[in-house]
Amino acid sequence: MRILEIATSLYPAEELAELYFKRWDVELFFRDIKMTMGLDVLRCQTPEMIRKEILMYFIAYNCVRQLMSEAAEKAEIEVRVVSFKGSVQAIRNWEPHLNQAKISKAGRCKLISDLHEAMTNSPIRQRPGRSEPRCLKRRPKNYQLMTSPRHEMRELPHRNKHHAEIA
Repeated sequence: MRILEIATSLYPAEELAELYFKRWDVELFFRDIKMTMGLDVLRCQTPEMIRKEILMYFIAYNCVRQLMSEAAEKAEIEVRVVSFKGSVQAIRNWEPHLNQAKISKAGRCKLISDLHEAMTNSPIRQRPGRSEPRCLKRRPKNYQLMTSPRHEMRELPHRNKHHAEIA
C-alpha cells in the first residue's frame, strides 16, 4: 500500500482524499470519450471541422451522461456505478424503438423507463486497489507507415517474414 503525504492547512485530509478519487473518475471519463466513443482518432482535416467534430462528441457524451444520471437517480444508485459503455450499447439497442413515428406519449415514457432500467441493471463492481497500467494490449501489425499520399504509396515487398517465405 502506497502512502501519500500532503502538507496543507487549506483543506482537511478527508476532503483531499475525496478530491483525489474524483480525479481518477475524471480520468475514466476522458477514457470513455476517447476510446468508447471513438474520439481517439479525429477524421476531419480542417481546424474548423475538427472543432465541430470535437463539439459533436462532447454533445453526444453529455447526452449519454444525462441519461445515465436520470437512470441512476431513478434506480437510487450512484451515477459512477452506471457503465458508460453499457449505457451507450443500451441506447443503440433502444433507439429504433424510441424513434417509431406511431408511438404514444405514454408508450414513449414506458420505453424510456425501460431504457433507464436496462442502463442500471448491472452496476460496475468496485475493485479497490486495481491497477490500470497504460500499455498496449496487442502488438502493432507489421505494416509499413503511410509516409506519402495514397496514390504515390507503394507497398514494400517482403515486409513480413510469412510473405517472404512464400515468395
